[in-house]
Amino acid sequence: METSKLRVDLESRSYDIILGYDILGNLGQHLKALGFKGKLLVITDDNVFPLYGEKCLKGLKEAGYSAKIEVIPAGEGSKSWPAADQLLTSALDFVMDRDSGIVALGGGVVGDLAGFIAATYLRGVAYVQVPTTLLAQVDSSVGGKVAINHPRGKNIIGSFYQPRLVLIDLKTLETLPFRELRTGMAEVVKYGIIRDQGFFNYLYDHLTPTLEQEKDFYRHIVYRSCAIKAEVVSMDEREGGLRAILNFGHTLGHALEAATSYKHFNHGEAVSYGMLLASRLAFMRGILNEESLKAIEEILFRLGFKELPPGLTMEGIKEGLKYDKKRRGDKLAFILPEAIGKVQVYTDIPGEYLDQLISSFLKEFTGKQENK
Repeated sequence: METSKLRVDLESRSYDIILGYDILGNLGQHLKALGFKGKLLVITDDNVFPLYGEKCLKGLKEAGYSAKIEVIPAGEGSKSWPAADQLLTSALDFVMDRDSGIVALGGGVVGDLAGFIAATYLRGVAYVQVPTTLLAQVDSSVGGKVAINHPRGKNIIGSFYQPRLVLIDLKTLETLPFRELRTGMAEVVKYGIIRDQGFFNYLYDHLTPTLEQEKDFYRHIVYRSCAIKAEVVSMDEREGGLRAILNFGHTLGHALEAATSYKHFNHGEAVSYGMLLASRLAFMRGILNEESLKAIEEILFRLGFKELPPGLTMEGIKEGLKYDKKRRGDKLAFILPEAIGKVQVYTDIPGEYLDQLISSFLKEFTGKQENK
């Protein structure tokens, strides 16, 4: 399978996304081509390390690098001040200087946290993203959003800090459990809804509930998702306008994550619910027609939804909305579909619509069994 390349065009901060199969061992050669010459701190988690940690280190050392690996606990809880402090201390102990670099080897949590370390250590050192989950490959590894969480909100503390390279090895998808594939697929579906009706139609025609797809399917969807995100980020790096569309499903999705203390849902599971609710809200407002709503609902239900936890309330969800990063003053910003392939930002959603939406949602999904 050939290697493909995409460019994120940000003038002096531009970088490539390299996509291929079984290419992790070539990381060191790519870094040499980019001019990396100092020590490398590889940050990964305890799920990824047994699978790819040694292979990554071996390739870097064969390319002549002094490399050290730090393993964090898997899960959203590691996007925290204590974890960041531990990694910054490790960088100091490794005597890293401004020629040194960070390698983020893992999913979205590792990528966000490692990028945050790179952005803050010595006021910024170079880093690369090596995403190993579908979600990270199509979303969090591209675009330069780096952050840690605050107990009151997800990704509240962070920055825009672009990587020097994104290296996507599709072979890593073979070791992903079904739940992780499904959470990534939610973000893939998002790209079709927000920007590309043809891509949505491809997913609608080919996506199966088991996610047992051919390699060419995954290559196509990862490439197209990255291409869409690269296009949007290149036009709006810091979310001044267009980039906000990438947050489709995230307003209510993040609220669900916050309402459950980031312990029940993984990101894509919450975003799936968020996309469903945003689409229904668009239909309620007369923005989206019934045919398009049914198509969106069908593909999301095909992916399946994680069961809601007991005790989830409207008040808890609305509390999470208070800390949404897109909020402007007392107005919430919702990304709503006007058609498949086109979304817009709306801030004029009446409170009674939101209450009705959340109430119906809780009634429909409380106690339902998780789709397997």
